[in-house]
Amino acid sequence: MVEPASLRDCQAWKDAGLPLSTPSNEACRLFDAILTQCVKWTNDKSLGGLEGCVSKLKEADPTFAMGHVISNGLLLIGTGTSVRLSPELAQALKVMVEISETQPLTQRERLHVSAVETFAKGNLPKACDFWEQILRDHPTDMLALKFSHDTYFYLGYQEQMRDSVARVYPFWTPDIPLSSYVKGIYSFGLMETNFYDQAEKLAKEALSINPTDAWSVHTIAHIHEMKAEIKDGVEFMQGSESNWKDRDMLACHNYWHWALYLIEKGDYEAALTIFDNHILPSLQASGTMLDVVDSCSMLYRLQMEGVKVAERWQDVLPVTQKHSRDHVLLFNDAHLLMAFLGARDTRTTQELLTTLQEASESPGGSQQHHLARDVGLPLCQALVEAESGNADRAVELLLPIRYRIVQIGGSNAQRDVFNQLLIHAALNCSSSAHRHVARSLLMERDALKPGSPLTQRLIRKAAALHLMQ
Repeated sequence: MVEPASLRDCQAWKDAGLPLSTPSNEACRLFDAILTQCVKWTNDKSLGGLEGCVSKLKEADPTFAMGHVISNGLLLIGTGTSVRLSPELAQALKVMVEISETQPLTQRERLHVSAVETFAKGNLPKACDFWEQILRDHPTDMLALKFSHDTYFYLGYQEQMRDSVARVYPFWTPDIPLSSYVKGIYSFGLMETNFYDQAEKLAKEALSINPTDAWSVHTIAHIHEMKAEIKDGVEFMQGSESNWKDRDMLACHNYWHWALYLIEKGDYEAALTIFDNHILPSLQASGTMLDVVDSCSMLYRLQMEGVKVAERWQDVLPVTQKHSRDHVLLFNDAHLLMAFLGARDTRTTQELLTTLQEASESPGGSQQHHLARDVGLPLCQALVEAESGNADRAVELLLPIRYRIVQIGGSNAQRDVFNQLLIHAALNCSSSAHRHVARSLLMERDALKPGSPLTQRLIRKAAALHLMQ
């Protein structure tokens, strides 16, 4: 819970070297309340939650440029909508830009407006350039740090995600609000670039200061996953659950990580219990894209393991169907497609594929739509072919792009679902040309993640098919 008295007013923001162009102390405090909840991944009921604070912020100063920046930015960063899909959001962006053109804003604020406007147009790399310009001169601008971090994640820019925080980390002294959370943000970039020891040290430092830091918990969950430390991972999640389960914007995702350990060791019933008790209810309550991809990814992994999950796909379908034409992120599209295929919804499957093809043919300024032709569409088509029993074709589509799938974003752990898809397809190939693909992939996987029970199960399956000779 945030103490309202600790929220920064106009003078406090000015003293921090981050002046906000509004005469309203209330607007400044509400801006801080929104930023704080965003960083902590929680809707703080004592403050009215994120939506409540955004509404009150607009009332406190309807022409507060940075108020428009943070409210529009959060909607866009959530990736559940876009200016193409929402006339209301398009209008809100227009108002933000108009306000910025009629007020004497600081250069930092103007760059924030440009970054959000550029993100809205689909040029995610350029948006990050604007946020980086801010951070060079204002290294303690948390909004620029958080928005750039999330956007690098969507782009699959793992080194940039790490280095962006490395450049500003020394400036975040303990007296600065939210400074301990920067440790967690930095730790995630380190983990994604395989600096596991450094990442774990920083995440544990953050948790020693604030045990409810759900993002630092999340980093440690990833480390155990990537190192196949299943027992340690389960024990860590069990031991820390009471600290992060109420961080409502990330709790579902942390439960997803917990379930990955259970799938890894073949305890499918326990994994399904987590799905039924935590992941599905969160999806149905929030409908956020993070909860969507967690639900789809988990069911798809279980399905590849031979677990019957058909009825649960029907539970996920109503939330996913309305996003079939979104095409905000290719990462989202691939996960949505899993749900449509799993639920045997051929109409929505075709709708997603057709509209994605159209987006790739007229990409405009969208970085994701430009990437669709070479990566997004082959990946989606491979999912369709695998579902249709055309394993050889799925392999032909996936093998050439396997080192490019990182470009659709997400974490190494999240994208592992596509590695598993390729291995399962290779195991089911009938063509002699693909005979040794499964063996090669499994030897590689075993070398990179030794001690993985899931890998050992797949190796045994390949051996039974005489594919390991």
